This record gives sequence, C-alpha cells and structure tokens, in this order.
Amino acid sequence: MSKTIGSLGEQWVGFWLESQGWQILHHQWYCRFGEIDLIALYRGQGTVPILSFVEVKTRSQRNWDEGGLLAITPGKQAKLIQAAELFLSDRPDLIEYPCRFDVALVRCDRYPTPTPISADSPPFPDSIKVGQPFFLKGYRLLLQDYIESAFS
Repeated sequence: MSKTIGSLGEQWVGFWLESQGWQILHHQWYCRFGEIDLIALYRGQGTVPILSFVEVKTRSQRNWDEGGLLAITPGKQAKLIQAAELFLSDRPDLIEYPCRFDVALVRCDRYPTPTPISADSPPFPDSIKVGQPFFLKGYRLLLQDYIESAFS
C-alpha cells in the first residue's frame, strides 16, 4: 500500500470517529518513538472523557498479516505506549483522562479502474458504518474492524 492510501485509511477512520462523537486532536503525530496515527478525545454527556491512541492498518485483500492485525507486535505496542507517554508529558490537561490504545483495520482495494488519488480532504459520505464500503476514485475502502482497548 502506498503512503497516500495509508493516509486515506487514517482519514477515513478519523472521519468515522468524528461521526461517533470523537474529537481528533492529532493526525500522524510524530516523536522519536515513531508515529501515532490518530489521537482522539471523547467527551460524551455524563461520561468521563476518554483519550484514545489509534493505530490504523490499511491493507489490500491479499495481505499476509490478517488485515494488519499481526503487524501490531509487542515491539510496536511498546513504541506506541512510549509515544503516548511522551505526548501526555507535554499536556497536563489530558494526563488525568483514562487512555486506551485502539486498532482500526481498513481494507482498500482497487475498484474497478484505479485513478490517481489525493489524500487532501476526500469527500466522505455523511455516515460510515463498520463493514460498509465506500468508493473513491477507483478504490473501495472498508472499515473492517475497530478494536477498542486492543492492548494496554
């Protein structure tokens, strides 16, 4: 998968999270430990705010790692945890919120005739459901699974 397709998958998941009431604080947040794809905050009425560090794996149909799930190795988890700790160290206003690490598995296949795409503000539909495909410029995107608290 190209970097553009990976970024598109991250935007797709970010849009889905926003439709669920989450606020995206950062997209592709970098530090010395690596990148956190999405950092999102949920402030539902009557609930304690939740901070989620989201790892997005975008894969084609023919992949070796179960849609990206096997790529979340213990080493990758450790780096994400270190990155999250570094993120929180500069943000005392967020440090008291419960945190979790979520994993989003996105499938992206060419359909039927690929054309060049841009990851700049793609026109997503008004609502997104897990398992519902979306077609964009010769590609079929599908949020296959969203795993809350995938690891700790």
